[in-house]
Amino acid sequence: MEKKELSMQKTYRFRENFARDYFQDFRMLLDMAEDKLIDTLDEIIPILYEARDAHRTIFIIGNGGSAATASHFAGDLSKATICDGFPRFKAISLTDNIPSIMAWANDKDYDDIFVEQLKNFMEPEDIIIGISGSGNSKNIIKAIDFANNY
Repeated sequence: MEKKELSMQKTYRFRENFARDYFQDFRMLLDMAEDKLIDTLDEIIPILYEARDAHRTIFIIGNGGSAATASHFAGDLSKATICDGFPRFKAISLTDNIPSIMAWANDKDYDDIFVEQLKNFMEPEDIIIGISGSGNSKNIIKAIDFANNY
């Protein structure tokens, strides 16, 4: 894939066409990723519907900005997808329970903040979605490993 310079990199210092360049960059990045995103969504969506129809819980996790995305995604799945005559999605973001996160981080290890919550709530066949910009977050990797071996 050809490496392109983002408009934002050129104008950030000057802020002259900030909004226009932001959307131009967004379109370019979306175009570059569109096929992969569609393929990935085509794999994920049936799994989510299957979980919904079986009344399974979908746990969503992330760190930093990805924690906010996890929270938003759980809210959207729980509220914005309601259709009469169909079960509702049972989606929970484990990033939203700050007291639990802080307790596990303080008393045990930050790498275990999601695993320990899953030990309380996870049932067989539940789903976990980890959101990570790097793919290297130990707490997310540990949670997914736990879920895969549950």
